[in-house]
Amino acid sequence: MESFFNRYRSITVLLLVILAQLVLVEVQVKNDQDVRLIRVWTVTAVTPVARIVEALRGGGSGFIRNYILLRDAHEENRRLQAELDRLKLDNIYLNNELNMADRAKALAVFQSHTPSRTLAATVIGTGAGTNSKMVLVDRGTVSGVERGMAVVTPDGIVGKVITAYPTASAVLLITDPDFAAGVISQKGQVRGTLKGQGTPICKVDYVPFEEKIEPGEWLYTSGDDRIFPRGFPVGVVKVAHNAQPFQEILVEPSGMARGIEDVLILVEGVHQPIPDTPPASQPVFIGSPPPADTVQPPDNTANTPPGTSAGTEADKLRAQYKDIGAAQGHKFGEGTPGSKPPDFNFKLPGPAGTPAAAPAAGATPQAPAAAPPASKPAVPPGGASQR
Repeated sequence: MESFFNRYRSITVLLLVILAQLVLVEVQVKNDQDVRLIRVWTVTAVTPVARIVEALRGGGSGFIRNYILLRDAHEENRRLQAELDRLKLDNIYLNNELNMADRAKALAVFQSHTPSRTLAATVIGTGAGTNSKMVLVDRGTVSGVERGMAVVTPDGIVGKVITAYPTASAVLLITDPDFAAGVISQKGQVRGTLKGQGTPICKVDYVPFEEKIEPGEWLYTSGDDRIFPRGFPVGVVKVAHNAQPFQEILVEPSGMARGIEDVLILVEGVHQPIPDTPPASQPVFIGSPPPADTVQPPDNTANTPPGTSAGTEADKLRAQYKDIGAAQGHKFGEGTPGSKPPDFNFKLPGPAGTPAAAPAAGATPQAPAAAPPASKPAVPPGGASQR
């Protein structure tokens, strides 16, 4: 480097002098916009560098600012998601508590109305296996549970206890193929044997083909198996196909329709009559009473004179027959076998001051109520008709 400057010293000095003169000229010379050329050249040379520096600065600060904002938004999103999850859990918990309260209320009402002595239990687990039809409840021999006891819900039967441990019991559900129970139909009192199939639908065996049973008919326990007392609902007949020698009947169980979280174990079963109507599973709407001006006055049949009655023609005729029987000393529903019925051709005496009406043609007038014996009214001669 030193040899280079020594060799070209004169040229170097000349170039520096020329550059210095140009700078001095540019400092003094102005362009047409009254701006010194030195300033124009300086700004022109510095602008690209300044633009690059500003772009880097703006991009860096924007990146940092956006990153921080996005990070805050992410944290806010996580907080809101955690709060939403907590609210969902609270909602599920409250719904479970409400359902549990409803089930407990239904069990309490059922316990108060059934004559059987029951023990409330909660399902705490299911049996091993994918096709298991067995559940575990939290009542055992310590609570008085024994093997063979029936398990029901307010909607119908559920199963029976097959194993009783000190603090828990195993319950075989009615859908298990090993389950069987005696059933009876509501209308025709047709008896059969309910069996599980491993599916939600059960079947009824040993119903002769000549027996009449229809789809939609309710089945109840018959008590023949000595496990389930008579009169507990079982389910609704879905299919009834006539075949020989026994019909093919499929039944949808009612006891497991709304789940089996809470059940009742029959510690002491009591037989009940088969109800005339199916169990009420839906609310019944009752309309508002009619307006006051359309309400009919009460029936004062007891205060009406003999021979007259308020109401329909059938009510008037019935009251007239009762008055005729009372005038002859006859008490309806208390006559012994073979006793004479009252003579309905007998005419009641008219109102005060009027004579009694004439008897029917061909019949002899009857004496007052006190004359004939109460149990044997006089028989009119001439073959008057008796009713």
